[in-house]
Amino acid sequence: MARLLLQVAGVDAPARQRKPRAAVPDASAALGACEAVFLPGDPPRQGRVAFWRADGSGLPDCDAEPEELTTVRPRGNGIRRRNVSAVLLPVAQAVPVLTRAHAMAHSGKASASAVLWGAGALLALQLAARGRLLPGLSPAGFDAWRLGPLDGDDVRRIRELAAAMPPEARAVPLPGSSPVALPAAEVLLRAFLDAVADGLPRSPAARHLTAHPAFAARMPVPIPEQREWAAEVAAGMDAGVRVSLRLEEDSAAPCGSWGGEDDCGGGGPEFRAVVQLHSLADPTVVADAAELWAKDAAVPEQFSARTRIDTLLALRRGAKAWPPLSRLLAAAAPAVLQLADDELLDLLGEAAERLAAAGIQVHLPRGLAKELTATGLLEPPRKKTPSDLETFLSSGQLLEFSWQLALGGEPLTEEEMDRLAEAHRPVVRLRDRWVVVDQALVAKVRKQRGRELTAIDALGAALTGETEIDGTSVPVTAGGILEQLRARIAEPEAPDCASATTGQPAMLAATLRDYQLRGLDWLDRMTSLSLGCCLGDDMGLGKTITLISLHLRRHERSAHGPTLVVCPTSLLGNWEREVQRFAPGIAVRRFHGPDRTLDGLAPNAVVLTTYGTLRRDAARLAGTAVPWGLLVADEAQHIKNPYSDTARAMRTVPAAGRIALTGTPVENNLSELWALLDWTTPGLLGPLTAFRDCYARAVEAGGDQETAQRLARLVGPFLLRRRKSDPGIAPELPPKTETDRPVSLTKEQASLYEALVRESLSAIGEADGMARRGLVMKLLTGLKQVCNHPAQYLKEKNAKLAGRSGKLELLDELLDTIVAEDGSVLVFTQYAEMGRLLEQHLAARGTAAQFLHGGTPVKQREEMVDRFQRGERQVFLLSLKAAGTGLNLTRAGHVIHFDRWWNPAVEDQATDRAYRIGQTQPVQVHRLIAEGTVEDRIAQMLKQKKGLADAVLSHGEAALTELSDAELAELVSRRHNTTPRSTDRQSTTRESRQ
Repeated sequence: MARLLLQVAGVDAPARQRKPRAAVPDASAALGACEAVFLPGDPPRQGRVAFWRADGSGLPDCDAEPEELTTVRPRGNGIRRRNVSAVLLPVAQAVPVLTRAHAMAHSGKASASAVLWGAGALLALQLAARGRLLPGLSPAGFDAWRLGPLDGDDVRRIRELAAAMPPEARAVPLPGSSPVALPAAEVLLRAFLDAVADGLPRSPAARHLTAHPAFAARMPVPIPEQREWAAEVAAGMDAGVRVSLRLEEDSAAPCGSWGGEDDCGGGGPEFRAVVQLHSLADPTVVADAAELWAKDAAVPEQFSARTRIDTLLALRRGAKAWPPLSRLLAAAAPAVLQLADDELLDLLGEAAERLAAAGIQVHLPRGLAKELTATGLLEPPRKKTPSDLETFLSSGQLLEFSWQLALGGEPLTEEEMDRLAEAHRPVVRLRDRWVVVDQALVAKVRKQRGRELTAIDALGAALTGETEIDGTSVPVTAGGILEQLRARIAEPEAPDCASATTGQPAMLAATLRDYQLRGLDWLDRMTSLSLGCCLGDDMGLGKTITLISLHLRRHERSAHGPTLVVCPTSLLGNWEREVQRFAPGIAVRRFHGPDRTLDGLAPNAVVLTTYGTLRRDAARLAGTAVPWGLLVADEAQHIKNPYSDTARAMRTVPAAGRIALTGTPVENNLSELWALLDWTTPGLLGPLTAFRDCYARAVEAGGDQETAQRLARLVGPFLLRRRKSDPGIAPELPPKTETDRPVSLTKEQASLYEALVRESLSAIGEADGMARRGLVMKLLTGLKQVCNHPAQYLKEKNAKLAGRSGKLELLDELLDTIVAEDGSVLVFTQYAEMGRLLEQHLAARGTAAQFLHGGTPVKQREEMVDRFQRGERQVFLLSLKAAGTGLNLTRAGHVIHFDRWWNPAVEDQATDRAYRIGQTQPVQVHRLIAEGTVEDRIAQMLKQKKGLADAVLSHGEAALTELSDAELAELVSRRHNTTPRSTDRQSTTRESRQ
């Protein structure tokens, strides 16, 4: 029986599911093993399904209280009446139970009656999914959705399922019947199907498809005034005919085309809607209503005398959804409806959807084109276009934005566009097909003709494939020299076939790696096109030598003016040594110190200055007698704040090309990327506020992949980013091991930590606004200092240091091992005072160390770097902010982060002082973390990359000032009895950048 029910429902389980499965021991599975019978309700969705035991055994535990139910079952030639205990569930709750019973049919764990109603539930859901839903009224006058209209196959499936109904599935007698009568199987099944359907379309959208908003409501709504309308709907539910409308050109109308002599004064074509009849018994049988009313002998026999009545009822129902159909009801034969322009346009849009909901489909003319599309065309006027790409952007010309309309992907000619724009009809004849005209699109075309864009705006539009006009995103197609430019820069590392210069410069005293040569070609291509760019390679991959090679190549080709490099003070010596080493024939000058001058500057010289000097002498640097050929910002994160004095000063210095060098083009948020690229290529990303609205907010939220891809297309050509872990970039790099080393607080540290937390949280709880934020930042700083050493927090001078800090004890152990093995180590701290304490402590222990910080003079910095690289010092203490970038310290095989910066990108930059090209020994990175403290909590969040870590990474420690008092207490309160842990990560070259 169960197998038969599955086949009748048309949803038989696949063969792989036919193996008996054990029922899951829960209430749903237990109810499926009970007998089931449907009890109709009014409205249908208030019907219930009763689950009961034929053998009188106990019911499964569930939320519903058992009720008494009278059942009737066959007994010999008579019947047996019996009162049973039953669980009654509303239809909406019963459907999942029944469908599960249906799925369990082959296991033998479900009753035949539950399987049947499960098959019925699936059939109802399938019909509803096909849109077979019609509104109506229940006998009591309530709103009710029913299944319909049904075709012949639907009716067949219902009847076959009803024929398979076991006695238990309809074991409840009809109320008040005497003698006792059971409901007819098909009638009861149809009532159940309607009950399932009645609860489905209860959404706001339903009110637009019906005559009353009640059909969107969950609770029953009495609407007896809709009785006549409901009767018309019901009459068409099981009719043997379905009505549709066929749109076609009226060939008898005086105007059958547009344009030329047949234009009829611009009247255009006439259209009509022809009424078609479809047999539900045989969907392949179709006839026009005109043939039926004319009693044409060719009318198929499937259309009976009742077909006329069914057709009129269907048209009356359709007139409720679209009033123009009422004209057909007044005609002698409801065969053809002549359409006015607005009616035709309506049928091509929303009216067709409303009619479909009423059971009347609208068939559009064959070949009707609704895919008329418009794109913006950006192509410089030929007479004004520069002859070469190199002068295109610098020419300052404006590009005309024009519209290009296309039909089926094929652009229209100017004549076709003009004639289309002059059309006053919703449908026109174009290229031997009908085309729907969007009047709003036509108005937009007319309005935007003659719009102009700057060359850089046009390039941005060509790269992204769209531009914004009046707040609307418009697709864009580039043409002419603009398309050539887009194609040439779209792929940063693609070979530049247009360039006559390849290979490394002859004057370069080194051999470039393949990826460095590709970077050189890209820099050369971009600057030769008057475009700025950002080389964002990882620290240690050779950005400096690549830039020196670019300077040499440009001057080998022609005179381009000197190159000005702006860098942090600590990198002046490194840049001077690198230029002298790799380009010995090039003059290099420092513009720094009290005697700085630009007098007698050679045209091919490299000038080095610092960001601080540039702020003070921007006017002198901007007014040189020899214009700058290149302006380079090394460690360009120094200009990531566009409103800083440094960034403003950088914008005042003119140069033929601007290049940003940084290992972290996006350190915290996308606004920093905007600052870099708006300096290198002004105007590319638009104003900062617009960039934030269009890109930053959507991308940083992480959910808008389309926006992220559009931004990547825009900035990709201007940003070349390679990592050590990229295949083929640095295969010779040795492994890197990163270890989190937890340490316990000493008793003194723990006491200070807990007292600081207690006192600070009390004060923070009574403050608000900026005062509260200041107290939070003070608390966080104090806690980090306590975790380092009590002497740092207490600001003690010449105090005893040993035995008071867990971190210091571990540092001693690590240094003893490293020094004993004749190794070298970098020790980073973000606090200069902590660095001095470490220097003092190591001196007392007899360990030779040196400390580089922000106050170290330039000359002394260079001497310290050389001393360490020669092996004269094994321990190098460094301030993270002053020495975290630019330095080459490959002598070190160990890097120790004494305290955490809470931004992995900054720590990675510091680690890259040792882990860079030229490193031949494995590098071990040690991060010291105070157990059970705020350091420990932040470290866990940074590792898991979730929750609060996102806020910290995006906004730094300032994000923690916005925590509630409870959240802040949870973050900073000390945890006791923590389990020591040490997490090592052995990295290959590819895995070294996490």
